[in-house]
Amino acid sequence: MDETRRCPYCGEEIRAEATRCRYCRSMLTTLDPERWHRDHPERRVAGVASAVARAFTIPVGAARLGFIVLTFFHLLGPLLYLALWALIPFAPGDPSPLDRLRGAIQHLFHSPRRPDDSRPVANGADRGEWPRDEGRSGGLPLRVVP
Repeated sequence: MDETRRCPYCGEEIRAEATRCRYCRSMLTTLDPERWHRDHPERRVAGVASAVARAFTIPVGAARLGFIVLTFFHLLGPLLYLALWALIPFAPGDPSPLDRLRGAIQHLFHSPRRPDDSRPVANGADRGEWPRDEGRSGGLPLRVVP
């Protein structure tokens, strides 16, 4: 017997691989996070149109045409395409580019810091000494201009 599951909208038993409920005609795949990824065989540029087409079970050409039509409305097509590229991961289970950027920024600002006493001292200015130019002026203090 085929595996079944319940429709989240009407509660009827449907096949597990169904993309649309046969009773209430609800789309079942749009909220499935496993279907929102850009690594599909139909991808051309960044895979956003193929990800949208797979999630909404529409032809890829219709999704591409939708982005082209939205381009004529205040450049909404490219902006939406770029935003979806940043939000949709490349493969199922991978982080999205936006998540990777956020992780890199957090790693940059939350990296372990060295204790203050182990910082290298470049010219002794942190100890109250004047910077010296040992090569040209014979070790005389340089004039500090504010």
